[in-house]
Amino acid sequence: MGFLAKITAKGQITLPKEIRDRYGLRPGDRVEFVEENGKTWVRPRNIRAVDLIDILGPPPNGPKTIEEIEEGIAEAAAESGTRGLV
Repeated sequence: MGFLAKITAKGQITLPKEIRDRYGLRPGDRVEFVEENGKTWVRPRNIRAVDLIDILGPPPNGPKTIEEIEEGIAEAAAESGTRGLV
């Protein structure tokens, strides 16, 4: 099943209502045009940051305090700064 869309003089298209409804697309949402093997398809990119909560599950070594996070960042920064010197 296919849907048609007309390109305007400004290069814009309107996604058919059936497609917007199927993928929950609203004004302001983004879509990505993907090219693979000589074909182009459109993928919705309307995931919000809040939708990603818990996507990775709990931290493997338990939750960290702000102090532990800051210490880890400082250690990584120090290590990356010396990496080229060794």
